[in-house]
Amino acid sequence: MVVVAVGLAGAGRRAAGIHAPAIAACPKVRLAGIWGRSPALIQNLAERTGTSAYTRYADFLRDCEAVAFAVPPAVQADLAPSTARAGKALLLEKPLGGDLAGAEQVADAVATTRVVAQLALTWRYAVAVREFLTFAAPRTRPQGGSGRVISGVLADPRWASPWQVERGVLRAYGTDLVDLLDAALGRVLAVRAHGDPGGWVGIMLEHEGGRFSEASLYAHIEHRADGHAQASNRAGVEVFGPGGAADVDCLASVDEDAFKTMYDEFATAVENHASPELDVRRGLHLQQVLDNAETDLFRQV
Repeated sequence: MVVVAVGLAGAGRRAAGIHAPAIAACPKVRLAGIWGRSPALIQNLAERTGTSAYTRYADFLRDCEAVAFAVPPAVQADLAPSTARAGKALLLEKPLGGDLAGAEQVADAVATTRVVAQLALTWRYAVAVREFLTFAAPRTRPQGGSGRVISGVLADPRWASPWQVERGVLRAYGTDLVDLLDAALGRVLAVRAHGDPGGWVGIMLEHEGGRFSEASLYAHIEHRADGHAQASNRAGVEVFGPGGAADVDCLASVDEDAFKTMYDEFATAVENHASPELDVRRGLHLQQVLDNAETDLFRQV
């Protein structure tokens, strides 16, 4: 079995809480090192995971075959093109970039270099979500659907990244939600949005084949005294048609096995040099949808 040397770009909450444990749990990859812009954070995570800490990105690239990004979208858009030109495979966070232009730069670099690039759309690696898309949703012969994300992540700085607080719930969670509705109902052709960019957001999606869906996003639920958000936290999608209805609870579905599966499939794609289903082109499509929705929102402000 080929073991892929994966470098982790980032040492914050998502890097330490999701990516590093998933790499450790997957026998097809090994952690080749950690790069970041905060020496204290990267040194701490490197010591905890038994790997090397890097402050120079060029040195970091030299010692790995692939890079998993756990950095803000704008930073990812700055680093991913040069990483692709260095011939390294990419595991990319969502959204691809801080804006559409940044996402396009990432997609162009991947297309030019033909490196493997996979998206960390974590819902899509969960068993229950895959069963929903493969079996439950098609049985309904879906004509429409709905989705929602209700969370407390933006209400407490301990749980949200600064870029998520700045950009709001649409950028923080919209990519996963739009992706799942798109996968269940067909490619999104148009989007309309309304609401408060910093609060509740509603979006209406028009899908190919004359299907429609609508989604609601809110991420400011107050936390209890013990630091946890209220029990009303939820994330899910439902579709319906002549064959009935089907739904999936995305919040309950995603666990450690989903993250391990993500790395397992990334390693396989790298070994076979094969483009995965959740590739950079999908990331660009989703960013275009969110960019159009965000433009709609700010037009109303």
